[in-house]
Amino acid sequence: MRKELRLKNQVGELQRVNQFIEEIGEELGLDMELQMNLNLVMEEMVSNVIFYAYPKGKTADIELYAESDGKVLTFVLSDRGMAFDPTMQEDADPNVNPIDREIGGMGIYIVKNIMNEVSYQRLQGKNLLTMKKEI
Repeated sequence: MRKELRLKNQVGELQRVNQFIEEIGEELGLDMELQMNLNLVMEEMVSNVIFYAYPKGKTADIELYAESDGKVLTFVLSDRGMAFDPTMQEDADPNVNPIDREIGGMGIYIVKNIMNEVSYQRLQGKNLLTMKKEI
């Protein structure tokens, strides 16, 4: 299985991400809990690109690729925004009261804990975030 989704960096596009994950889940026969976790991960990472990768008001493309060999489901999130490696960010402490916690970091923490592998590359002006999940 191989699928591709092209999005604009607009919040309304998150609904299309949800549909994309649903289609993959149906095609691969994934259980609902895994689909919900994958949806959370992709929504979190695509949201980060939408809100932080580009200057305010600039419209740009985001690409999300999914591929599975039946054992591992691999997603690659690609954009041409500012270079940012989420894998190098210090993990947020989940034990800190949300009121006392600084803004940011929890999404990346969640992604690292749901996915089996998360890696980042900057190639030819593109951010490439690869996320793998054993299925």
